[in-house]
Amino acid sequence: MSLYDKLRQRAAAGQPVRIGLVGAGKFGSMYLAQVPRIPGVHLVGIADLSPDAARRNLERVGWPAERSQAASLEDALRYGSTHVGDDWMALVRHPSIDVLVECTGHPIAAVDHCLEAFRQGKHVVNVTVEADAFCGPLLARKAAEAGVVYSLAFGDQPALICDLVDWARVCGFPVVAAGRGHKWLPHFCESTPQTVWGYYGLTPEQAARGGLNPKMFNSFLDGSKPSIESTAVSNATGLAVPSDGLRYPPASVEDIPFVTRPREEGGVLERKGMVEVISSLEADGRTIPYDIRMGVWVTVEGETEYIRNCFEEYNAHTDPSGRYFTLYKRWHLIGLEVGMSVASVALRGEPTGVATGWHADVVATAKRDLQPGELLDGEGGYTVWGKLLPAAASAGMGGLPLGLAHDVKVVRPVRKGQSLTWADVAMDTSTQAYRIRKAMEDMFAAAPGHG
Repeated sequence: MSLYDKLRQRAAAGQPVRIGLVGAGKFGSMYLAQVPRIPGVHLVGIADLSPDAARRNLERVGWPAERSQAASLEDALRYGSTHVGDDWMALVRHPSIDVLVECTGHPIAAVDHCLEAFRQGKHVVNVTVEADAFCGPLLARKAAEAGVVYSLAFGDQPALICDLVDWARVCGFPVVAAGRGHKWLPHFCESTPQTVWGYYGLTPEQAARGGLNPKMFNSFLDGSKPSIESTAVSNATGLAVPSDGLRYPPASVEDIPFVTRPREEGGVLERKGMVEVISSLEADGRTIPYDIRMGVWVTVEGETEYIRNCFEEYNAHTDPSGRYFTLYKRWHLIGLEVGMSVASVALRGEPTGVATGWHADVVATAKRDLQPGELLDGEGGYTVWGKLLPAAASAGMGGLPLGLAHDVKVVRPVRKGQSLTWADVAMDTSTQAYRIRKAMEDMFAAAPGHG
């Protein structure tokens, strides 16, 4: 039975999937825009640091005011409406909530929200992939121990890539490479919130008019977000990552099967079975026609002559040898697609992507020379960007995960381009996120297949 039919059954029986949402910003608002159109779900409560801002976003996406006026979670359940407040703990602990959708974008807070949800027997769809990048493997294990499902969020590129990888493997195809697209030139890693709009092709005035967050957009531009998302994919699928960071080969959709081959066959991969990101810009900055900037892809191998003949007979687009074929989605719709994860988790007990091991990591790397006493400002800021590395390499150097590199003081000089280690900073060791990360390192560092 399809997920949609299962949802309709729940609606007909008066037993909707009951959802709690933490964080009603841009991503959360996109999901909220779809909720009234999905049968068999009831968004019981929204927890946000600014309930007034959450209500404004509800109005922006078209919710009638009366739909979100429930005075309490009990009233929301009684009248089929939604309660908006700032108490995430009350929302997570309410016995009627089936699925928590974590949408804060704050990795340290997200870890707290996920762990409490597991303790309360709630499934979790974690939109805050930054948290998954630095401790997702242990979050997944904690969820399994609690008998609940932890999942990446459909609509975000990692879950969509995992879906393509799963398709390939279930169909019997070896996965040669998988990943997403991105607008990339090497000097973008030095970008700051002050320079981001020029690279994007917007004026500061246009960005202000649209209410765009320069730090958030810069986290995409400077390579941090592609590294974070590639880490999530690697840890969920077991695909390896490049030994010294993403290469961002430029390619049109047509050329993806050509460049995502092993080096000895004319491509860029160190070996088969890797994560990579395709750039939508040539090395000289020219825009590539029919790019994959907003999409996802998987390259598979036709191992036998018969399969390669089938590629040819059905006009599948391959590399010149006819051996490598790429399937792709050119777009992702972000929060508009989260309903797939909620339904899959609640009705099938299946995640749409979840870490199965610690294979990759994102290490904070200096954008400029850093001096003792300076404060790191985390993802998308002025001080560091996130570099993708194999987990074994990160563990071996004591790499500082990007997700924990916010409001942390530097204690010794760090050169531009150098990846930071725990020894380079004065870390706040009291947070649950820090403890979970260190526990994950201890648990997975010596595990078979690590790295």
